[in-house]
Amino acid sequence: MSPPRRDWKETALGCGFRFHTIDGAPYWDESARYEFSLREIERDLEDPTGELHAMCLDLVDRAVRSQEWMERLAIPEAHRDLVADSWRRGDPHLYGRMDLSYDGSGPAKLLELNYDTPTAVYEAAFFQWLWLEQMRERGDLPAAADQYNLIQEDLLDVFAHLRALTGTTGSDADSAFVFAAVRASEEDRGTAEYLRDLATQAGFRTRYENVEDIGIDPLGRFTDSADEVIRWAFKLYPWEWLFEDDFGRFLSTSPTLWLEPPWKAVLSNKGILPLLWQTHEGHPNLLPAFFESDPTADLPAGWVRKPLHSREGANIRIRTPDGDRIEVDGPYGEGPAIRQAFHPLPNFDGRHALVGSWVVGDRPTGIGMREDDTAVTRDSSRFVPHVILE
Repeated sequence: MSPPRRDWKETALGCGFRFHTIDGAPYWDESARYEFSLREIERDLEDPTGELHAMCLDLVDRAVRSQEWMERLAIPEAHRDLVADSWRRGDPHLYGRMDLSYDGSGPAKLLELNYDTPTAVYEAAFFQWLWLEQMRERGDLPAAADQYNLIQEDLLDVFAHLRALTGTTGSDADSAFVFAAVRASEEDRGTAEYLRDLATQAGFRTRYENVEDIGIDPLGRFTDSADEVIRWAFKLYPWEWLFEDDFGRFLSTSPTLWLEPPWKAVLSNKGILPLLWQTHEGHPNLLPAFFESDPTADLPAGWVRKPLHSREGANIRIRTPDGDRIEVDGPYGEGPAIRQAFHPLPNFDGRHALVGSWVVGDRPTGIGMREDDTAVTRDSSRFVPHVILE
């Protein structure tokens, strides 16, 4: 356990962290902390994250060349060229998060990728670092206590690189970088506004927009609420939703450069997990995984069923090796799914802990810890800070 700062709520509100409590329950929770050694961070989390990320990029290159893989990943045929061209152009990307199960006694296991619309970056990059600084200043942690957290610095570096790509003259240099999220989600808006602030620090002129307010001009270009053509856009809106929306047909005609880029559609669904297992079977950081339709699937007694496009623990079905069943409701229905070998999250006195390992650009850069009273991590699962103590 860890003593909470008496003024943490006031500090959170002063920093604009308005979603520290969700539906009356704590989302940010500093009544506990997770302690790691530097060796555990470097050997068991940072190095495997870098290796898995490289494996994922290799799979993108293979997938965009394979109609079979694109079909298995449920990339709509009308948008496959968009995805493939985005990869071949080298469209830049910003960040992603791997969700890992790790108990300190064996290899971390990849549970899934969140490479299109990952949230909890503000909490991981900024607020838990502020917690560490204040805990050291107040003597509640040793002065030598550290944290695996270069997330904000690396995000600033990526935005600075993107700013350099626009040059200093021409229409692109003067265009607003739009940061968009759905109107109804305060958490998504908080994430988008945090990243917008970093882009502003990197020299961009920025604007926040609700996704619902983005329009199309007569030339088929996306526009913001000021009727400016959008050259750069960060969206907390999944590619699979964009593909299905009415304005999805304008994705190929608009000059907008998206974060995340269209090629992230390959990595943003659970179908990447059986492809990783197919190409790297037996890798110590992977779990056996198969497309549900695969007649050759040979899963052990315990498994987890995940729809290709499910998010935040929705529509998960679990059968443990003992035959127990766990099911979570959600909006993703009975579409294509995968089954992955069951690997429980470590349970610390009823707290089921998940490691979110962040990649910014192509660099492993930090972690954020989530925990829940159940075996499934959801959008309301608590965020708990971590510290490195030798």
